[in-house]
Amino acid sequence: MKEITHKEFEQEVLNGGKVVVDFYSTECPPCEALAPKFENLDKLYGKDVKFVKIFRQENRDLAESLDIHGSPTVIFYENGRLVGDRLTGGIKRSELIKNLNALLPEERVKEITTKIKPKVSEYDVVILGGGPAGLTAGLYLCQARVKAALIDVQLPGGQISSTHKISNYPGFVEPQPGYMLAHFMSEQTKICGTKYKVAVDVAKVDLKNKYVVIDEYETIHAKKIILATGASPRYLNVPGERELKGNGISYCATCDAKYFVERDVIVVGGGNTAIEEADFIAKFARKVTIIHQFDKLQANKQAQEKAFANPKIEFVFDTEPRRFEKNGNKIFVDTENIKTGEKGQLVADGVFIFVGMKPNTELFEGDLETDQWGYIKTNEDMLTNLDGVYAVGDIRSKKYRQITTAVADGTIAAISVTRELDTY
Repeated sequence: MKEITHKEFEQEVLNGGKVVVDFYSTECPPCEALAPKFENLDKLYGKDVKFVKIFRQENRDLAESLDIHGSPTVIFYENGRLVGDRLTGGIKRSELIKNLNALLPEERVKEITTKIKPKVSEYDVVILGGGPAGLTAGLYLCQARVKAALIDVQLPGGQISSTHKISNYPGFVEPQPGYMLAHFMSEQTKICGTKYKVAVDVAKVDLKNKYVVIDEYETIHAKKIILATGASPRYLNVPGERELKGNGISYCATCDAKYFVERDVIVVGGGNTAIEEADFIAKFARKVTIIHQFDKLQANKQAQEKAFANPKIEFVFDTEPRRFEKNGNKIFVDTENIKTGEKGQLVADGVFIFVGMKPNTELFEGDLETDQWGYIKTNEDMLTNLDGVYAVGDIRSKKYRQITTAVADGTIAAISVTRELDTY
């Protein structure tokens, strides 16, 4: 692997044959997560593909000329021509391998594949999920000198990473940007000593035998497992919704509100998330129309008062979307009043859906006792019905789901696990 500057770019990259380039930055958690994967793959593919790193902060003109504005960004070249995918953010090993393989003949790929040796790691505890619950569990475990690994298919932070502002987390007088609170939590746990294995592909989770397989080659064994995989936005499951996801329909205001400056937006939902995010979207949009299935909002009173006082926000109560369709740049939403049965149609430039969450239990369904909504049941120590398996945060069956309750769950599970390990 070679580190270069803009001065060497033409010689090393454009005239370098098959090349993969990593534009990285300092103080960049996604870059830190990528580095060991990049180095490991250099050992496998380095005879066929040149691996190059460029410090983006000191080579900004070059980066901007290539339309690279974030770190890490990985691009692929063949004989001076850009090829393959442009990878950014939480880059997975499988994404790198896919693009590296595309540069080589099939026979050579088979030869390299045979050199990939399975890896086995041993830990006291494996934490699956890097949201507030998982990060807190990791913090308490490392402070107790427990050897723990935190695994996440994305980067640490969970849902709070894409939350605009968090105004009710103790210790902060001013509302905190979600991504910064996630960063503070993540850095604290990482510096403490919990081993991060993030932006990975989880191929298998065996709760009975206590092991996890990631990136199809590393098997991680543990004495205890803490499940902290959280929850994901729930779909309405009406025609057109999934087809237009990412193409007019969004589930993340922080991610996409900025694309609707002076445009009309529809928000579906009436809980805290829907109303608070609608207020945020209104900072950009010309008008926000909230569709809610009931005749009253379910959000807290403070959020309601703020929304009702916002002249940009309008409300359509007792109504549900029945179909989404896109024509040109407009989204057409067929609606139905659930009390009268009256049909209608609303038109907007974009739609944001906030109608609740569903637990992320797909990897281990069938093994755990759950409630009627699929959330995992635990006792007061966060222990599930399976020996040595704990569940914390939004994945757990409980009455309230907040950042503070997730942190509490992680604390309890870590203390419980530590005491259990001390009796071994």
